[in-house]
Amino acid sequence: MTGLIQKKQQTALYLAILFHTIGLLGILFVNKDFFTQLTPLNLMVSFALVLWTQEDRNLSFWFFALICFITGIITEYLGVNYQLLFGSYQYLSPLGVKWEGVPLMIGVNWFVIMYCCGISVQIVLNAIWNRLKDDDMPVRNNVGFWAIVLDGALLATFFDWVMEPVAVKLGFWQWLGDGSIPFKNYWSWFLVSAFLLLLFRLLRFEKQNIFGVHLLLIQLMFFLILRTFL
Repeated sequence: MTGLIQKKQQTALYLAILFHTIGLLGILFVNKDFFTQLTPLNLMVSFALVLWTQEDRNLSFWFFALICFITGIITEYLGVNYQLLFGSYQYLSPLGVKWEGVPLMIGVNWFVIMYCCGISVQIVLNAIWNRLKDDDMPVRNNVGFWAIVLDGALLATFFDWVMEPVAVKLGFWQWLGDGSIPFKNYWSWFLVSAFLLLLFRLLRFEKQNIFGVHLLLIQLMFFLILRTFL
């Protein structure tokens, strides 16, 4: 990693920690409603930092981002309006501008989560291969295929499991009926994630952005702490 790339990665990491820490402390100790309304800003900062740190933003990368956004919006539209896939739920005001009951920021969020999960699994598999390989075997940066798809989908589903009760308490959305989170929500998350991560694995773009790992860990810690103390 060159010095410029390393500096960019470190700056993005510090900014992500700063924004999530401010949001965390604000929600827990200052004014939950006010800081919850800033969620779209936090999502856009995360999205911008992913774009900034992604090297070689080629056509395949933009295609992946667009498909994640469109898939997220369409699946959530089917869920909100027809109770398909995830269950019966509705979005509330904190996530900002909506189209047909679906906040546009949800499409951005789907991209960020899929990107970070795909990058994280890819980097971990690469590190394992390159550490354990024989001396006469080549260094690789594209280890795995179905492991990326399936492990990445499991990771994304785990992320949703951590996030769900926090999102409900913060008023991002609410589950209808008795208010419980249906199990099919997690199955649907896994299936949609597997589809998008298959696309992630097939498309050719740079997948060594360590900031994607950092951002995923920061967001997981953010929701785990809120899940514990909120």
